[in-house]
Amino acid sequence: MSNVADFTLLGLTRNPGLQTLLSAVFLIIYLITLAGNLLISVTVFTSPALGSPMYYFLSYLSMIDGFYSSSIAPKLVFDLVSGKDTIPSHVFAGAEIVLLIVMAYDRYVAICKPLRYMTAMSRPVCASLVGMAGALGLLHGGVQIWFLAQLPFCGPNVIDHFLCDLIPLLELACTDMHTLGPLISANSGSLCLLTFSMLVASYAAILRSLRTHSSERRRKALSTCACPVTVVVLFFVLCSFLYLRPTTSFPTDKAVTVFCTIVTPMLNPLIYTLRNAEVKNIMKKLWGQIMKTGDE
Repeated sequence: MSNVADFTLLGLTRNPGLQTLLSAVFLIIYLITLAGNLLISVTVFTSPALGSPMYYFLSYLSMIDGFYSSSIAPKLVFDLVSGKDTIPSHVFAGAEIVLLIVMAYDRYVAICKPLRYMTAMSRPVCASLVGMAGALGLLHGGVQIWFLAQLPFCGPNVIDHFLCDLIPLLELACTDMHTLGPLISANSGSLCLLTFSMLVASYAAILRSLRTHSSERRRKALSTCACPVTVVVLFFVLCSFLYLRPTTSFPTDKAVTVFCTIVTPMLNPLIYTLRNAEVKNIMKKLWGQIMKTGDE
């Protein structure tokens, strides 16, 4: 049913000078992303003081962000330099979405059910939740691939994007997409909408429970929730723009996708560390120990 064996991606730009500039910018962003997320993961795994479930999930969020960025950024930099394009995956984005739900649940139990927290969020439970996030991410990516494998592509095979995302591919399918198109898009769109609704409900419940707490505890709880809320809003506003809409490409899709896939994984470690004094202090101590060992 399909005559197209591969696809040609036009990339971000065909301007050689701009390609060189963008490749340098994205390489710097990628290196910062790797360094920031690696630093968070190493800090959490090596510091007993950061042994709570909140930091346990944060370490895995950093790992997922590192893998997510590594599945796209190096290829994008290579494509800009060489002019050849490759196809990244939705797996890590799906895993990150599920892990954000887990982190919201962790904050809900910690603030609203403090007496049950150690039981409800024991280490085996946390490990199971992280494993579930990875499994659901693989399932989400697998469903995307299965849906697209059912579509016939007869040509053209040129995609005006830097990755084979859902909507650009659907526009090239040589079949009636009025029924199948919304069904395929719903796999990502419904995940965004359902997840965002669950996260809003969790944080709304947290805010409601804070009315009976002291002002000091309210301040501490709000400070703790500020980072994940910022990440949630940043991530899901972009996802909603890309997938909660008709299957039609817009001129701004490339810029939004770049921000979602390249910039957001870099911002996550910055958001969590800049607002968390405990993490910053332990990072300073860890860095001081590393420097001291190096001098010796």
